[in-house]
Amino acid sequence: MSNRRSCSTWRLYAIVDRAALGSRDPVETALAASRGGADVIQLRDKSGTARWLMETAAMLLPQLRRLGVPLMINDRIDIVQLVGADGVHLGQEDLPVAQARKLLGPSRLIGKSTHSLEQALSAASEPVDYLAVGPIFATPTKPDYGSVGLELIGSVAGRVNHSVVCIGGIEEGNVQAVRQAGGRCVAVVRAICAAADPEQAARTLKRHLTQSRRTTTKATV
Repeated sequence: MSNRRSCSTWRLYAIVDRAALGSRDPVETALAASRGGADVIQLRDKSGTARWLMETAAMLLPQLRRLGVPLMINDRIDIVQLVGADGVHLGQEDLPVAQARKLLGPSRLIGKSTHSLEQALSAASEPVDYLAVGPIFATPTKPDYGSVGLELIGSVAGRVNHSVVCIGGIEEGNVQAVRQAGGRCVAVVRAICAAADPEQAARTLKRHLTQSRRTTTKATV
């Protein structure tokens, strides 16, 4: 299966963020999210602690492989290479995608964050496998960005041939609205990392995504 095609099967993208975890164990949280239905896991540490990312990824990767769930690393291509993770997620200020692709080769996944239609169209011309669009709603994990709103989801999805991952303030209470706006895959941070039961939180989100997909399909028949 090609990289882009494999991304198209994703519905729930769980970001295990060090700051959002608090005292919770990152490996156990990621595995709980996977058991609950997360299709992909991303490890993120915006404080730039390479050691935490490397050690956590090294412990987590073989367990995710047994579950068939890919592991993405936020920003750090060197960590991807060191531990053999499945790919990297890049922001607007990170290493250019073309350079990342040269370093990682054709088989690893590369995603890129975008915050406008213009950024999404620009990223779609680069060798990326999926685009993240957001923040859809205001979120403390992205305090420097205002929410882009639900309308951008359809605008981007209708103009690119990539999988679009909707991110930013998404939780159980608004995931249906994201789905109805055209979002097929959502990325969540606090909705799983800060949940009382991360596995159940993931399971509930996945169920909403699946149910709303079926409802949308029936409505168009």
